[in-house]
Amino acid sequence: MSSQVEKPNVVERHLILGGSGFIGRHVAAILVQSGCEVVLAGRSLSKPTFAPALDERITWRSFDLANAQWDSLIDGITVIHHYAWSSVPASANNDPSLDLSTNVAPTLGLLEALRKKGSQAPRLIFASSGGTVYGKLLRVPVHEDHRLSPITAYGAGKAAIELYLGTYRALYGLDCRVARLANPFGAGQNLAKGLGAVTTFLHHALSQQPIIVWGDGEVVRDFIHISDAAAGLVALARALPLDSHHVFNIGSGEGVSLNGVIAELESKLPHKLDVRYERGRKFDVPVSVLDISLIREVLGWRPTLSFSEGLSQTLADLGGSVAHRDRSAVSGAAH
Repeated sequence: MSSQVEKPNVVERHLILGGSGFIGRHVAAILVQSGCEVVLAGRSLSKPTFAPALDERITWRSFDLANAQWDSLIDGITVIHHYAWSSVPASANNDPSLDLSTNVAPTLGLLEALRKKGSQAPRLIFASSGGTVYGKLLRVPVHEDHRLSPITAYGAGKAAIELYLGTYRALYGLDCRVARLANPFGAGQNLAKGLGAVTTFLHHALSQQPIIVWGDGEVVRDFIHISDAAAGLVALARALPLDSHHVFNIGSGEGVSLNGVIAELESKLPHKLDVRYERGRKFDVPVSVLDISLIREVLGWRPTLSFSEGLSQTLADLGGSVAHRDRSAVSGAAH
């Protein structure tokens, strides 16, 4: 089926929460290149760096999800991208109540602000987690109709927001959409957050540091290059009103084990990697691969890069060294 992406007569104005982060920066670049205006909102002190041709159409707002002033932030906005989230699985498990108060509760505040706007409310796209909300998969690859059964507080928080979005969609007619995102990777990812196995492995490989693998390396994940992940999010955000579906998996649709990631890296680098295996973690789901047939059929989107091609692209963007910035349209510190 062909894509349902809108081509409106008026310029869309997109607000990206978590806009200084890895995903937000790449989505912003695509939106500007397609003629939209973009407002980035994040906790960084200044706007991330973009190519000059893009920068003039991107504005910056200082923003903290836990203390957001929603009414002023969403005024004049057409579409809201909610990519802001302050925790990762390990930190959320360590303090679930903090995760609830700093991520889930503020998002409910956003939904209330949208409810008050009624028919004038902006569209909302929420970046959920395809790797955690499903829990241990009953079938692989996993379709959107699979039960939600997270085994981490992080996944529980994401699933809770999904349920609230569905409630506000049903009760108040808000156009809320959910992107269950796979594991994005690429140059410019913030390794300090503890997410991004592929990018972490790659940086350690280039700097000849040990690569730590939790478990036996047979954990399987759906890895998607950031360029494809951002394109999928934009396709969902700009699509015409969706009546039958509002939840979509966005991934590669293919699984790669951590050992497979290491083998692929070794095939592209001139030296053998120092790989060290540690005891597995209880919160790591053994297999997570997303079925992407729904978004392909409804929106006409599909990834363009294989895992191997995405890895090669990341190496090219890094210039073969962790000392180089990525040469894509965006750079800067992650949210």
